[in-house]
Amino acid sequence: MKIVIKVGTNVLRAGTNRIYRPYLIDLARQIAGLGRQGHQPILVSSGAIFTGREVLAVGKLSQNKDVPHKQMLAAVGQGHLLSLYQQIFEMYGLIAAQALLTRADLANRTRYLNARNTFQLLLQNRLIPIINENDVVAVDEIKVGDNDNLSALVANLVEADLLIILTDQPGLFTADPRKDPTAQLIKHVPVIDETIWTIAGGSLGDIGTGGMRTKIEAAELATRSGTDVVIALGSEPDVILRVAAGESIGTRFPTQFSQVESRKRWILAEAAHGALLVDDGAANAVVNQGKSLLVVGVTGVRGDFQRGEPVQVLNLQQQEIGRGLAHYKADDLQAICGRRSEQIVGILGFDYGPTAIHRDNLVLV
Repeated sequence: MKIVIKVGTNVLRAGTNRIYRPYLIDLARQIAGLGRQGHQPILVSSGAIFTGREVLAVGKLSQNKDVPHKQMLAAVGQGHLLSLYQQIFEMYGLIAAQALLTRADLANRTRYLNARNTFQLLLQNRLIPIINENDVVAVDEIKVGDNDNLSALVANLVEADLLIILTDQPGLFTADPRKDPTAQLIKHVPVIDETIWTIAGGSLGDIGTGGMRTKIEAAELATRSGTDVVIALGSEPDVILRVAAGESIGTRFPTQFSQVESRKRWILAEAAHGALLVDDGAANAVVNQGKSLLVVGVTGVRGDFQRGEPVQVLNLQQQEIGRGLAHYKADDLQAICGRRSEQIVGILGFDYGPTAIHRDNLVLV
């Protein structure tokens, strides 16, 4: 099976002020073990900026948080970090292949397909993709923002069976275990609901960009795409091999969905550009009858989107029930929502048909 492994900066540093080489060796050993078992591992690795600080001897207390400074550190650190991976992976007969991504690479259909084809070829040749966000060139508009969500997008891209998110905590707890000694590990999360979001809270790390909340965000996206997710302690002995073997370690988020066809996986990969509000009849037709969303069932339009861009589908309770590619741009849909198909030409002067989102371009969530 395809297994995406995400390692955070705090895992890679192992409590030290540099990338902890013994951890990289153990990581390579486990990844080699996956390969021998017939699995196809993909590594999403943080640590470029931290490695840049190590190489340039930038002390933690004097960290400059300006974007150009971080991008400078990433430019230095990314190459150095990859060199470490290559040297250590070669000890186990592994060949690493670097891939730097931004959200724009995954949001554009053509670039998404190109990236997917590249990863498929890498895996077919038993190469190990090592993926990070392209911090050197990325700006806010095209950044994923953290490697937890990037790992979920990569899992979506390669149609992974399992996403393992390794962190400096044993998993998701009922409360912050560093503040509450009565906190209990939650081993199984069948549904990510408001209780889980409340528990997740904000970022707790001192170095990384993520936290438990971004890991839950990643779990939600990945499980929606048909991928099981496990959040586990990176320093747990043989954690990757044991999780892949089905052992109960950390917190598991089982997917509720079958593998989604590739086009629909891409729809989930891009952030929605707006939303369509629908009546109960339309919601029932979409959710329970497998039908397209018709213009006549749309009661409202939010956002400024173009034809073919992804939008949310919200029911009367403001719950997202689906996401799909809009058949009309926002202004046109605003003009024709709630109207019958024979009225569309008279209002717009043209007609793309009666559907607001065709079933082939719609994913239920």
